[in-house]
Amino acid sequence: MLAPDDLRAALVAEAIEWLGTPWKHHAAVKGVGCDCVGLVVGVARAVGLRVPEEQAWRGYRRVPDGRTLVALLAAHLRRVASGAELPGDVALFRIDTAPQHLGLLGHDGLIVHALAPARRVVAHRLDETWERRLLSFWRFPEL
Repeated sequence: MLAPDDLRAALVAEAIEWLGTPWKHHAAVKGVGCDCVGLVVGVARAVGLRVPEEQAWRGYRRVPDGRTLVALLAAHLRRVASGAELPGDVALFRIDTAPQHLGLLGHDGLIVHALAPARRVVAHRLDETWERRLLSFWRFPEL
């Protein structure tokens, strides 16, 4: 297993490689299709991290139930204290009023996520709109 700093760099580099991957519900295949959960699972799997079995993360509706999404994060990741987030951590966002979206934190405030309205994996800075939606960060146990 890589050292934590190397693993973080690998997560960010892998997430960047997914840019442009079409948005596809319940998918997790770079260049073919993924949704926000599939992006996190696919990136983690590609760098050698343990990921839940498919039935554990594919059972959600297109608009996920926030409680189920938070429970999935809590079962497999560790919540990060506010202000202690680092590249490679998973961001949890609310859409409307509920936790419904994930992304991976890159360097310098970059967020990589599979965005349904964009129909693909995109990257951008955490701007004011996304900062308002941000609920928490989560970390892979190997970090």
